[in-house]
Amino acid sequence: MISINCRGRLLHSKVPIVMGVINITPDSFYAGSRFLEFDKVETQVERMIDHGAAIIDIGAMSTRPGAEIISPEEELKRLLEPIKIIRKRFPDIFISLDTVSSKVASVCIDEGVDIINDISGSAIDEDLIEVVAKTKIPYVLMHMLGTPDIMQQSPDYQDVVIEVLSFLKQKLFKLKSKGISEIIIDPGFGFGKTLAHNYKLLKHLDVFKILDCTILVGMSRKKMIQQVIGQEANEALNGTTAVHMLALMNGANILRVHDVRAAAESIAIYNQYLNS
Repeated sequence: MISINCRGRLLHSKVPIVMGVINITPDSFYAGSRFLEFDKVETQVERMIDHGAAIIDIGAMSTRPGAEIISPEEELKRLLEPIKIIRKRFPDIFISLDTVSSKVASVCIDEGVDIINDISGSAIDEDLIEVVAKTKIPYVLMHMLGTPDIMQQSPDYQDVVIEVLSFLKQKLFKLKSKGISEIIIDPGFGFGKTLAHNYKLLKHLDVFKILDCTILVGMSRKKMIQQVIGQEANEALNGTTAVHMLALMNGANILRVHDVRAAAESIAIYNQYLNS
C-alpha cells in the first residue's frame, strides 16, 4: 500500500507503482534516458504516462559514477522550461525532482514539483532539508557512500545492509524532528556499492520494511545488471526486468525506471502471482 500526501494531492495505490526517469543532461550513463529537446521531453513523458508511470522523475545533473556536481544555475537553466511544459501539459501527473540543491528545489517547487528526490541524503546541501520542511513536500531519502565523483573508487562496509539501514534510520529521525513526515526511502543501488553489496541489499530488501516507509529502488540498466549479464546499458532491459521482479518480491513499492512499460508489466505479473 502506498499513500503519499503531496501537499494536498494524494498519491495512493494498493500495488507498487512506476517512476519514469527523464534526464535533461548530455552525460547520463544510459543514452536512452537523455532528452535535451523540449518537444522530445513532452513526447517521452506522454509515452511514459500511457505506459503506466505514476511519477515522472526529472533531473538535470548526471549522478553516474565519476560525475561532477554542476551549479544550481546550470541545473535551473536545463530544468525550468521542461518542468513548466510537463506541469501544464500533464496537470495530474506527479513530478519528482532529482536534485541535491536547495536553490534548485525551492525554485522548482514553485513551478509545480511534487516530490524531492535527493541522492545525497542532504549531505551535499543541508539547506535542502529546510526547504523540504518549509514546503511540506515529500522527500526521497537515499543512501550514498561519498559523492558521485568518488563513490565507486573503493566502497567498503562491514555489513552493507546493517550500515545502510542504520544510516536511513538516523536520517529519518533527523527529518522527522524537522517536521518532515512524507518520506520515501531508497537504499541507493549503485551509489558507493560493489556488485556484491548491491545484490546483498537486493536479497535483504525486506529488512527495510522495519522503517515503515515507502521503499523506492533504482536499478534500471545499471552496472549491477550489466556486469552479471555481460551487456552494456542499452542491452540491459531483460536483466533489469529480472531484478525488478526480485525487488518486488522483497518489498519494493516504487520502481524508478527508464522503461516504464516493462516495469509496469513486471508489476502486473507480480500482482497476479501474489493474488493467485
